[in-house]
Amino acid sequence: RTEADRSHPYASPVHSEFLHTLPPAAILTAEYDPLRDEARAYAEQLTREGVDVFVKNYEGLIHGFAGFTAEVEEAYQAVAEGAAQLREALYK
Repeated sequence: RTEADRSHPYASPVHSEFLHTLPPAAILTAEYDPLRDEARAYAEQLTREGVDVFVKNYEGLIHGFAGFTAEVEEAYQAVAEGAAQLREALYK
């Protein structure tokens, strides 16, 4: 992989010149997610481009926590919140 690969919009959407054309976004992250900072930067860039963005970080959790809805209350909440955001975007 090259540095150019890392900055290609398909690999890192934050580098796209067409962010302003995207629909509303919901970005849910975890405190101990290695992608959290990149997700935050993406949300900030979307906001600068005029895209409506819902952002929520779940403290004390790890990447992939949303797959543990039966064991982790916050996981259930995150899935419900993500679904609510999708519903809102689809039925506006």
